[in-house]
Amino acid sequence: MSRILLGVSGGIAAYKALELVRLATGAGHSVRVVQTPTSRRFVGEASFAALSGAPVLVSEFERDPARGAFPDQQPPTHEPPSHLELVANADVFLIAPASANTIAKLAAGLADNLLSSCALAATCPVVLAPAMNNHMYEHPATAANLRTLSARGVQIVEPGVGRLASVGEHGVGRLAEPERLLGACEAALADGGLAGSASARDTMRGLRVLVTAGGTREPIDSVRFIGNSSSGRMGLALAQAAEQRGAQVTLVAANVALAAPAGVQRLDVLSAAELQRVCEREFPGCDVLLMAAAVADFTPAAPLEGKIKKSERALLEVALEPTADILTGLAARRREGQTLVGFAAEHGAAAVEGAQVKLSAKGLDALVVNDISRQDIGFDVDANEVTILSARNRVGVAGERSEIQRRHVPRATKAQVAEAILDAVESLRASR
Repeated sequence: MSRILLGVSGGIAAYKALELVRLATGAGHSVRVVQTPTSRRFVGEASFAALSGAPVLVSEFERDPARGAFPDQQPPTHEPPSHLELVANADVFLIAPASANTIAKLAAGLADNLLSSCALAATCPVVLAPAMNNHMYEHPATAANLRTLSARGVQIVEPGVGRLASVGEHGVGRLAEPERLLGACEAALADGGLAGSASARDTMRGLRVLVTAGGTREPIDSVRFIGNSSSGRMGLALAQAAEQRGAQVTLVAANVALAAPAGVQRLDVLSAAELQRVCEREFPGCDVLLMAAAVADFTPAAPLEGKIKKSERALLEVALEPTADILTGLAARRREGQTLVGFAAEHGAAAVEGAQVKLSAKGLDALVVNDISRQDIGFDVDANEVTILSARNRVGVAGERSEIQRRHVPRATKAQVAEAILDAVESLRASR
């Protein structure tokens, strides 16, 4: 398989890196680990060495018994500098957890320990997963450092939201789960390295991209609502991929608990009506619309103020009325040069056939279809499998007509699926 160099910086989340090593080696990858001195206060070298089957290094001045080789390699006959040989042999360099201190060092180009020296010498893809207290993560300095690293081609795996290390603390800053970290590494490997990655291609520079993500909530009363299971992961992956391709990205997030990617402007909404208002305001200025949000088809006709008490009604009946078709409305107002991509959650074998009708009826350039009957893809998971339908104009004897083309994207991480969708967008724009 591939060689993953794992850099572990100081933080309570270092224990998750052990599971990452176990998953990676179980998937056939070869792993070497470098630690910062502070990280040893949380997890010792012996644990990583046992799981990786290779020596763990902390200092650039200590001798490496493997002389920079990974477990699947023969060590060289000489003893090269560790920080150069390790990254020369690595296919991807993952830094997880990445503390605020380590992120600041990397953004400044410092090389005062083995991990930061490896990062500065790396020519392979670099993937960075922040983990820290929410106040530290949301500090403008950390946000600026992450934007700097992202602009240099580093892939940022955004942290999750939930319980933090300190008692009573809750917020954004939890290290992404090991399965997601491995998926990010494999996605970086699939991109073919730094030179061929989306972040290095800069193919969307100068474009303004509007992305919607998450799921709307339609109020029944002041505390209850009708909603759906969308986590917003697909929309966030699209926003990150577009930003890394150089686009100016605005994310309209409907009830998304996850942090937005660095460098992306975020606008939060709750209901379908709020989403419609914000999209109608932002749409005229965008070049590409990626409508990934799961918008409710119905909303309570008369939401009640206050909380409905159970004792007041033995049977609660809620009358529903249709919500506006936001995407169709925007398509009717499109200007020349705009590219519109919709998303359809269909169920079962006829998913693609039903989506073809939507593509034409809504006046879209492309429609991304996923089958929600499957449990291993779609809502609130890190994987997806989609079919991209695109409408291409073709001139024939009867004049110009649209031809629908299909591209199936097999099960992959949502980051990989996002790249495939943006490839389709760029192809559409190039053909017109």
